[in-house]
Amino acid sequence: MIRTLRSVARFRRFESNRAKRRLSRAASVADLRELARRRLPAGVFDYIDGAAEDELTMERNAAAFDQWEFAPRVLRDVSALDTSVELLGRRHPVPFALAPTGFTRIVCPDGELAVARAAARKGIAYSLSTLSTRSIEEIREVSDGPLWFQLYFWRDRGLVAEWLQRAADCDYEALLVAVDTPVFGRRERDVRRGFTLPPTLGPDTVLDGLRRPGWTWSLLRSDPITFANLTGVQGYDGSSALGLAEFAHNQFNQALSWDDLDWLRERWTGKLVLKGVQSVADAQVAAEQGVDGIILSNHGGRQLDGAPPILELVPQVADAVGGDLDIICDGGVRRGSHVAMALALGATAVMFGRPYLYALAAAGEPGVDHLIDQFTEELTRTLALLGVPQATALTPESVRQRQQ
Repeated sequence: MIRTLRSVARFRRFESNRAKRRLSRAASVADLRELARRRLPAGVFDYIDGAAEDELTMERNAAAFDQWEFAPRVLRDVSALDTSVELLGRRHPVPFALAPTGFTRIVCPDGELAVARAAARKGIAYSLSTLSTRSIEEIREVSDGPLWFQLYFWRDRGLVAEWLQRAADCDYEALLVAVDTPVFGRRERDVRRGFTLPPTLGPDTVLDGLRRPGWTWSLLRSDPITFANLTGVQGYDGSSALGLAEFAHNQFNQALSWDDLDWLRERWTGKLVLKGVQSVADAQVAAEQGVDGIILSNHGGRQLDGAPPILELVPQVADAVGGDLDIICDGGVRRGSHVAMALALGATAVMFGRPYLYALAAAGEPGVDHLIDQFTEELTRTLALLGVPQATALTPESVRQRQQ
């Protein structure tokens, strides 16, 4: 009987590492999201999971991928698959990068350090937010991979110039200028939860923290969370998040225009990318301005609810400016197959933020490793099943719109 059992089954070895045990059953981003929901206090989870107002744009970002289907070809030699692409002057092993996210240490004490280390191990570009909780320099200390810096072009140009110099000194390769944030969007989940940065304490938040002892204990044992790139700034010392809303409100520059790109070019010699382009017209202006790339993005639906779903923009923008600059699709990407779909429609690469935050919340740095491997495996498998041996060989003929 034992011989028969051994012939059809084998015992699974016990995994002593808790994070690895959790990840062993996480087959998708949806699974990682559920793990994050269970491990984070409700207000913290809603902060990373939520979006502006009715959250229609966030939902439509993801739903846009369901409007397309693949057109696979058979009897194609896919014995040697190549997922690499040329992006912003560098060959990248996969056509995706990790998007900038703010206040990342609220999810996991290591925050941006964990994400940067995981990205560097795979040679994937990691983008650091202006409002990061680890500094420009701290990230470079732990990463020998490609780094990009996402810039909020605030009114204090002395401060902006300082950030540019610090990023250049640390060999950040690209500057991602956020152009979709003249003001903060209204995230109604945060309003309903009474969630602020940092979280304000009350009986409900204390109780919620007690229900998530792993998160609470990790937070209490870690260093205070600060906006590291703002430390020492006049008017806001970066030592806490308490004054951020008022400080940022006074710094966001509603007068920012295309003319201000000249000022940036005088101070930044690396790649220049505009993050938050949401129309063909602006993509054309960006091409005329000679920027190196654009990120089609509506901030994950966290700014203007009712903005266009990003995947719908990709073929339109590719038709208008494809070949003139790199086009990065940022919004609703949840699978490696989504990466392939975006490339087929004309994107050079994609970016994503929420998926790695779910992974970070689920299992820390190993969670981010798991997610990157998962996306890479899904992309590779999709290429093979499509009969397309190179990611760069994906074309509009690789997909078609679904019949309603």
